[in-house]
Amino acid sequence: MSVTIRAARSSDVQATGEIVYQFQQDTVWMPKLYTLGEVVGLCRIMIDRGWVTVAEDQGRVVGFLARDREEVCSLYLLSHRRGYGYGRALLANAKGASPRLVLRTFVANEAARRFYHRQGFIEIGRSDGSTNEESLPDVFLQWAAGPEGDQA
Repeated sequence: MSVTIRAARSSDVQATGEIVYQFQQDTVWMPKLYTLGEVVGLCRIMIDRGWVTVAEDQGRVVGFLARDREEVCSLYLLSHRRGYGYGRALLANAKGASPRLVLRTFVANEAARRFYHRQGFIEIGRSDGSTNEESLPDVFLQWAAGPEGDQA
């Protein structure tokens, strides 16, 4: 893996949007709520706000993390690039920028839940899905740096 972690540029809008849209299309339990254009528009907003960091390998965006202060809003990778350390690298970058991170993921997303637990996140709550657009039950997770910069 030869990954570069960098701030997203406006030229990354289409690539990040396609990554999210492909996840939505490939995931059986995920409702198909948004068109590619709508997802690209959302990624444009997050990039314009300065929230997005991308993982780039050999000049190609393979994943991204969007973070609004301590909240991780999105972490997506190309499906064929999962399991190679890109998500871990993006999350390590976010941990280096904030002493505490919080996020939510869907209960149905078992792979994401396992990943976040391996990265030191702990469950701090659950929801029945009535407060998210997908109407799917979700889990709230938190990570906090300890005195040596590790998870507390």
